[in-house]
Amino acid sequence: MERAQSNRHRRALANFAMRHQKKTIKLGRTAEHRKALLANQVCSLIEHQRIRTTLAKAKAVRPLAEKMVTLGKKGSIHARRTAFAVLRQKDAVKKLFDEIAPRTADRHGGYTRIVKLGQRKSDSAPVAYLEWVDAAILLDQEIDEAAEKKARKSKKEGEQASGAEKKSKKTAAAATTAVR
Repeated sequence: MERAQSNRHRRALANFAMRHQKKTIKLGRTAEHRKALLANQVCSLIEHQRIRTTLAKAKAVRPLAEKMVTLGKKGSIHARRTAFAVLRQKDAVKKLFDEIAPRTADRHGGYTRIVKLGQRKSDSAPVAYLEWVDAAILLDQEIDEAAEKKARKSKKEGEQASGAEKKSKKTAAAATTAVR
């Protein structure tokens, strides 16, 4: 009796196999829709250096972005064509191969970072930034350049304002002497 139950139990377990090697995050979409979504997210990441998306999408996009950078580091025509087959945007592939891949030449993986931002107000979905690890350096440089430009502009405006005050004083002095 026990032997028959254990055999039935084994057969039942065989129908419910474990999900080994089945890592695909489905995101509630069909395969084609998911493929297009992930490709567009990677292209946006390449273009803007950082994207704000849901945590589940960020976790799904990350492996694809890492694979694209690995292709970019290879730099061959075959790798370029493979990247274009996935991303379907020439300018994104060009930027990936010309700018992003050379920046990460000394890294052996881990090109992206996920920064959790909390929950979205409308539907309480967890939101996160997906960004390049080395993009923080670029963003800091851009901020510094913008601050310098702003400082130069304000200094220039200050000089113009002081010059305008001097001119107004001269014209006022000239007007008072002309009246006398």
